[in-house]
Amino acid sequence: MNKQNSIAKCETTVIHDDVIDRVKEEMPAAEQMYDLSELFKSLGDQTRLKILFALSKNRMCVCDIAALLDMSQSAISHQLRVLRNVRLVKFQKEGKVVYYTLDDDHVNEIFKQGLNHVRHR
Repeated sequence: MNKQNSIAKCETTVIHDDVIDRVKEEMPAAEQMYDLSELFKSLGDQTRLKILFALSKNRMCVCDIAALLDMSQSAISHQLRVLRNVRLVKFQKEGKVVYYTLDDDHVNEIFKQGLNHVRHR
């Protein structure tokens, strides 16, 4: 087997209790891990990633996003609902138009870090 593809395994059964105790103390609560899992699930869709990219550049209404991605407004609204549920986007109504933006700077950083990671090869 190619050494690059092999999985590194311990050759001993020594348990490092100090490490386990330290990590256990810092482990996020189950509810936070669930919310984080839902956040990452929501990022697992190319359409939602395209929406996040677009909103990282400018606030946009559903019509604009639908035109940009060549999709129906209904499909975009569904994806925006998913993104709102995990607090990645928020909206603001101005008259009859609803504008969407990224929820906060953290969202832009998450997106940029992920993109930088996949570009780094």
